[in-house]
Amino acid sequence: MSAVDALLARARRELGRRVGPREAAAVQEAGGLLVDIRYAKLRERDGTIPGALIVERNELEWRLDPTGEHRAPEATHHDLPVVVICNEGYASSLAALSLRELGLRRATDLVGGFQAWRGGRGWRYGADTRPRLLSPPPLPHPRSSPGVHPWRPPMAGSLAPRGLAPPHLGSAPQPPRLRLKPPADAAPAVPDPRLPPPGPV
Repeated sequence: MSAVDALLARARRELGRRVGPREAAAVQEAGGLLVDIRYAKLRERDGTIPGALIVERNELEWRLDPTGEHRAPEATHHDLPVVVICNEGYASSLAALSLRELGLRRATDLVGGFQAWRGGRGWRYGADTRPRLLSPPPLPHPRSSPGVHPWRPPMAGSLAPRGLAPPHLGSAPQPPRLRLKPPADAAPAVPDPRLPPPGPV
């Protein structure tokens, strides 16, 4: 085991019971404090939790110390329930232990971090908790693709082109009937002398 893994294991032993997403939401509803220590790029990518206090990790102890002159207005007393949230629930364990050492005896962290919060179901989300998704590029129009001529159903009152059957009928398309025209330089047809000349009937 590496030194940092041993440090993490010790921190979690001292924290005791950590909380899941539903319990964290209940802590917030009861007046506790959710503290988001993720850095800005992760918050921009994945969103935030409504009502959570956003504090960069390097400012956490100064902002959460109830006796400090740089404390956040929310850090009112040492008995305040605090749930620290990082991205996946590793750095938050170390941060919560640091708050315990400052006297915040009810500090703990969220198992799985923000990814567990976002992946859960059954509790409220604010408009800013949804990750920003890029729309997929539009599909090319069929006419812009060479050689692609999809069948389209005829409009009401009209007939489908002769020789083209809808795919769902299961019949293979038949070649269209062609009417051959004589070439322009062809000699005129010679009338048959055995037939009467054309005239009014």
